[in-house]
Parts: sequence; C-alpha cells; structure tokens
Amino acid sequence: MEASDLRFAFLLGHKKPKTLLRHAVAKNKLAHAYLFRGPDGVGKKKAARTLAAFLNCKTPLEHDACGRCSSCRKYSSGNHPDLIMVEPDGAAIKIGQVRELKHQLTFPPLEARIRVIVLEDIHTMRREAANSLLKTLEEPAQDNLLILTADLKGEILPTILSRCQIIPFGPLDHGDMVQVLMQEDEMDESTALSLAALSEGSLGRAKFLWQENLLALRQEVIEELLLAQLNQAEAVGVVFLLSEKTAALKENISEFLALLRLWYRDILLVTAGGQETSITNKDLSVPLQAASQRWNISQLHEKLRSIDTAEKQLRRNCSRALVLETLFFDLI
Repeated sequence: MEASDLRFAFLLGHKKPKTLLRHAVAKNKLAHAYLFRGPDGVGKKKAARTLAAFLNCKTPLEHDACGRCSSCRKYSSGNHPDLIMVEPDGAAIKIGQVRELKHQLTFPPLEARIRVIVLEDIHTMRREAANSLLKTLEEPAQDNLLILTADLKGEILPTILSRCQIIPFGPLDHGDMVQVLMQEDEMDESTALSLAALSEGSLGRAKFLWQENLLALRQEVIEELLLAQLNQAEAVGVVFLLSEKTAALKENISEFLALLRLWYRDILLVTAGGQETSITNKDLSVPLQAASQRWNISQLHEKLRSIDTAEKQLRRNCSRALVLETLFFDLI
C-alpha cells in the first residue's frame, strides 16, 4: 500500500507553522478559521491539505497523520468528499462561488470528523464576495474548518483579517529547495541552485520556471541585449526578435519580466558595490560584472522603471508587441 505524502513530516520547511498547527490539534484548540499568508509557491495549499488529513486520519500518530489509512489516501489523491477547494474563477473568487460554498455548508460532512474548506488566493476576492463570506467566518457551521490562503502583496478586508488566526509562511530554504528540485525534477545541481535563487524561496515558482523553459530564455535574452548594446547597428533587429519571443509567452510574460527585473537589480547592486551574497543571478556572474561597467546607477534605475511601466501597460491590455518593443529599446 503506497503511503500518502500529506504528512507534516514531508512538508518542506515552515517549522513554526507546523508547530503551531500540531499544537492546536493536540490541545484541541483549533481556530474556526485560519489565514495562511506568505509568498506564492511555498506550500500554503499543501499545508492546508496536510492539516485536513491529520484532523481526519483514522490511525493518527502522535503529531502527524499515518499516511496509510483510507482517509489519508483519499486526501492524497484529492478525492476526499469533505475537502472543499475553492480557487479563483479566472482572476478572482466570485460571489457565486461563495454562495455555493455557503449552501454546501448547510449539510453535515459525509465522512470526515471535520470538513476542511480551503479558499485559495483570497486577496483576489472582490468586496462583494468578501462581504458575503464574513457571515460564514463569524458563525461557521459546526464541524467545519475554513483555511484561507493569500500572498503578501494583495489587500484583504480588515474584517476578514480580524476573523482569522493568521499563520505566516516564509520563503523556503534554498538548500532544501535544491535537494527537492534535483530529486523530483532530475536536474543538475547548478540548475537547481539557479532556480532556487531566482524563485526567491518559492518551490512552486522554481518548478514553473523550469517547466516553462524560462531559465534558458532569460539567459538568451540577456546575452542578446548585451551584444546589441555593443553593436547598435544590430539593435533594431534584436529588439524585434526579443519582442516576438517574449510576446509568445502570453500569460507568462509577467514571470519573465520579474526575471529581467532581478537581472537589472543585480547589475545595480554590483555597480553600487553591494555584497555578492545578495546577487540572485550567480550563474551569470561574468556577464554581470561586464554589465556593471556599462551603465551608471541613474541609468539602471531608469531601466527598472521601464520594466515596471511595461508590466502596468500589459495589465491594462495595451498592445503586447508595442509594449515589449518599447521596453527592449529602453533596456539596450
């Protein structure tokens, strides 16, 4: 019988959140609603599913689920009827989803001792939907536990914050990430180190960058930009080439712009005499040193502003090609 991976023992990092949740279960002092808040891709959703498995394990260990009973295996496969996952419909969780959830909560759990409801990315929730959720948070149905997840940047209604126990999640340790990436994705150590640094402690983002081949594209674009800056006669052709390649990323453009932002931030750090330990693009240390000789601090700040401007324009649905062409001209 294959064991479930939804155990706190297998949840990467997050020592403090795991301790807090285990203690709450042991002392039978669970809050009626939690808010797991931290960077994207660090394991908040998996932590919520792990807590659900622990709460309803048929043969629990002292501080963890057994991982082998029928309940644990259902949670692991995503087939447990009393685990409700609510994710954004498009860009946001909508009021219709909240109303459907409230209807579901009028019925008792089918199998579990405690039904767990995970509402993902509630920072995307519009005010109308958030207000509809408030009553459920104030007076939750019996035998139900609500777990909300959110990133650090999005705004959340104070009335929702005040009704949840907040559990902070931080970035993952780079060393732990490297081991996981090498084992699960069969990549070499050098690539894993680069991804751990570029993803800034987010395992989910590291895997995304790898699967979408954005690491290789980052290096190609950086090399082309540096060559074009040396040979202005080729600059126009390079701009159109890079714009076309980047535009093809479609919904992944913002992730790629984040990589470019890290690159120019690193150049700025080196130019300003910053600590090498703060550098993210360690795999490109040679071109980084060369690039730091080409622009002054004011020019580098301007390039970072150009990336921010491009991102804002893309969010407003401006012409993708035009925005990217303008950006790459600014970056050369």
